[in-house]
Amino acid sequence: MGQFVQLMAADGVQIPAWVAQPEGPVRGALVVAQEIFGVNAHIRAVTDRLAARGFVAIAPALFARLEPDVDLGYDAEGMARGKALKAAAEALPGEGVLQDVRAAAQWVQQSSGERVGMLGFCWGGLLTWRAAQQLDELSAAVCYYGGGMTVAPDMARMPRIPVMAHFGTLDAHISVDSVQAFSHAHPSVQVHLYEADHGFNCDQRGSYDDISAVQAKDRTLAFFDQYLRRSL
Repeated sequence: MGQFVQLMAADGVQIPAWVAQPEGPVRGALVVAQEIFGVNAHIRAVTDRLAARGFVAIAPALFARLEPDVDLGYDAEGMARGKALKAAAEALPGEGVLQDVRAAAQWVQQSSGERVGMLGFCWGGLLTWRAAQQLDELSAAVCYYGGGMTVAPDMARMPRIPVMAHFGTLDAHISVDSVQAFSHAHPSVQVHLYEADHGFNCDQRGSYDDISAVQAKDRTLAFFDQYLRRSL
């Protein structure tokens, strides 16, 4: 079971983050990037499950610059609030919330002595894609249905680390055509398509698909084992 810690971003802003530690041998370190619903029960559970599988995992509260303690559900009200917060976060000057991602990566790297990977869901998937280009602290990245990463201008980014990306063929927010264009533009990225909808990894949503979630999880863990298995 994890707990909240306080991080300090480079500009002096304090950011809460949910941290979970493995009880046994450490496989690596991971930053978990939230959806638009904050570090809610689902994201905390994902972080805890990664720790149970041997990763030191940290999920920074990426709306903390805008509003404290964001923890939204998947109903219409939560969706509306989450979209508004995402728009405000995207409008932040400079690096915006990526400096908070960097603070989380530095914290988990220093505390574990391990190489750091990142995975994110929905908006967090997009942030993970951006971080794969911009953050030197990362060694590998996995994006789950990252809205915006398959279209301009974000599709033009060139990652500096290995990337895996998971998408659903039934996702009304991310077209299969745009995923195929993304895959063609980035042949080094491991792109996987599932017969599933947006949010298929979240067991708190109606779009959850167990078969796709398990398959994506197995691929993700093998990917991180490949690129994070050696200590610094």
